Amino acid sequence: MADIRLENVSKSYGAVSVIENLSLTVEPGELVVFLGPSGSGKSTLLRMIAGLESIDGGALTIGGVRSETLPPGQRNVAMVFQNYALYPHMTVRENMAFGLRNIGMPAKEIDARVQEAARMLEMEELLARRPAQLSGGQRQRVAIGRAIVKEPKAFLFDEPLSNLDAALRVRTRVELAQLHQRMNATMIYVTHDQTEAMTLADRIVVLNKCKIEQIGAPMDVYLRPASRFVASFIGSPGMNFLPVEVSRPGPGPIRMRNGFEIHVDAPVPSAGRFDLGIRPEAVQVLTRGDAPPGETTEASINVVERLGERTLAYCRLDDGTEIIAQDAGRSPVRAGDRVRLRFDPSAIHLFDTAGKSYAAH
Repeated sequence: MADIRLENVSKSYGAVSVIENLSLTVEPGELVVFLGPSGSGKSTLLRMIAGLESIDGGALTIGGVRSETLPPGQRNVAMVFQNYALYPHMTVRENMAFGLRNIGMPAKEIDARVQEAARMLEMEELLARRPAQLSGGQRQRVAIGRAIVKEPKAFLFDEPLSNLDAALRVRTRVELAQLHQRMNATMIYVTHDQTEAMTLADRIVVLNKCKIEQIGAPMDVYLRPASRFVASFIGSPGMNFLPVEVSRPGPGPIRMRNGFEIHVDAPVPSAGRFDLGIRPEAVQVLTRGDAPPGETTEASINVVERLGERTLAYCRLDDGTEIIAQDAGRSPVRAGDRVRLRFDPSAIHLFDTAGKSYAAH
């Protein structure tokens, strides 16, 4: 195990700056996920740690060793790529042992490491097969095994599950979580899939436009997003946003565009216009007679999405504002129904015009 520290690192391609004065610490044994959309800088940052991209400014320390100028082979990290990059003519055993043979490690030590990695990954019976005889998930496990046998200070995963089908991706994700628990190794994992991030991470680093939007434990990021971007990117579906007017700072009513008011107990920072954010599970669907009108607002259901354990109702308020509400899996609601929506005031967030969060709970 080793810590990884980035201190004011920068990266440019010519006149274009892509990473600017970014600082981050990954603790020993921690699994940190870099999460963000395409072009957010997450893979570039990972490749800078691995030594596959140069660091133009700042410092990188891996296990206490300054590493920004070291070649990749001397950083003692192992990278698992999106593409498995296995040698097709070699067996699984030979693929896993190849790097160790190249550095002249004794055959007995190589065999012991390969056997131990195969045991961890539950693929002892696959050691004599060639890549063409393996499924996509099995090939990815071989790529992970090839990293494990190096016994690195840290593991770097660059979207390793993106080539797998949905069912296999779920199963392999669970295997990776179990592997981290068994090894207690330092890991950095890059993905654009927020479900992978929520499932695997000890902490999530949310990146947007090559800058860190928020760092936190998965549920902290989900429940207390620091910006409108984080609130919209984390969650499936993302958070609802509705324009509101705050008449005075402090606890009190927040007025929606259709005139409906929600009272919040926590101080609101100032009077003015904000976007109210609320997740679908905090918007309750009620039949029109189930609640007094003062506690709910009326809406029409446009689309109903039945997901088994829950039902999503895509609604439109009378002022044209669209909002997603969540109901039980066996909900009787249908498209075209007129319903009333109740907002959980403890789950409300406010975002200013710059997208910064003022959590009103």
